[in-house]
Amino acid sequence: MSSEVQTDSMPAVSVPVAKDGLRPAPAASGATNLFGLDRLSLREQFAGIGEKPWRADQIMQWIYRRGVDDFAAMSNLSRDLRARLEASFVVRPPQLLAEQRSVDGTRKWVLRIGEGQAIETVFIPDKGRGTLCISSQVGCAMDCAFCSTAQQGLNRNLDVAEIVAQVWFAAKALGGDFQNERVISNVVFMGMGEPLANYGALIPAIRILQDDFGFGLSKRRVTVSTSGLVPFIDRLREAVDTALAISLHAPDDTLRNELVPINRKYPLAELMDACRRYTAGRDHKMHVVYEYVMLDGVNDSPALARDLARLLGGMPAKVNLIPFNPFPQTRFRRSRPEAIEAFAGVLRGKNILATTRRTRGEDIDAACGQLVGKVLNKQKRRLSDIPVRVA
Repeated sequence: MSSEVQTDSMPAVSVPVAKDGLRPAPAASGATNLFGLDRLSLREQFAGIGEKPWRADQIMQWIYRRGVDDFAAMSNLSRDLRARLEASFVVRPPQLLAEQRSVDGTRKWVLRIGEGQAIETVFIPDKGRGTLCISSQVGCAMDCAFCSTAQQGLNRNLDVAEIVAQVWFAAKALGGDFQNERVISNVVFMGMGEPLANYGALIPAIRILQDDFGFGLSKRRVTVSTSGLVPFIDRLREAVDTALAISLHAPDDTLRNELVPINRKYPLAELMDACRRYTAGRDHKMHVVYEYVMLDGVNDSPALARDLARLLGGMPAKVNLIPFNPFPQTRFRRSRPEAIEAFAGVLRGKNILATTRRTRGEDIDAACGQLVGKVLNKQKRRLSDIPVRVA
């Protein structure tokens, strides 16, 4: 089976995909990393070795609620079971390559993912909350013009274990009590990669984050940010209950085609319809967050603010204005503070909730759009891993 992607400026590319529309993950070797198994999968594994399924719940509590990665320390398991676990499974966090700390308290970890490659994970502390920004791919194929990550190209999807282990690693590194004094209160899929392009790993990862025997995060404390893969927004709604953010950045198709190339495949009318479907029938307080990077002289005029207000009118929406974070060789500049405030004022005057994100971690290149990691064998400026439609 193959999937074909074509945009106005890129030739069609055929790639092998799995039955769910995703490129197959590389085959794992050796012991199974338990970070990669949600509760249902872990119960099935235990049933397969003749153990009671509820033993899986105990294992998850040791790993995610107590932060234990040594089977020998799991004292309520029999010695025989611990020996069998040692023989077949591991709890393997990623290898730390580098850590940077910002003057504002933001911390960035560069984590090794496979031979010679790395992703970046960022923790942003704030009053009353701690947000962890995690990656879903090694690089990114979406080619958004204002994003440093996109300029790295794409190597591959992360597997479930590589996604979940970022959260476990960060919790350990931050020194919090996994059970009672959790430092990480929110997890956002806003790091390297397009999460919905890695849908097959995203869903079990979210289930582990929200599971009472996993990290126990509530449905509004896990956010998936997408550039607009419409079919997978619908699938996400059916699979899990989580917050949704849209990487929007323009209120019309002409400008968005330039800034966010996937818009050529899924234009704004389709995207807005998908957002309406996502919130329909859900908690009345639920809204979609629309992320809007402010680019000087490009998308920050009052006229475009009025267009954006019309686009979102009548929808449960919040606009998060993000001052552009520069990176080498970019052609963009950050909008002036007064232009950002005027843009926000137009939106508020049209009864659209609008906030301006405070730039965090800029001195360590950990701000929005600045993550680069290390990507080898990349498919630069190609959307070849992005399925066109879902059957």
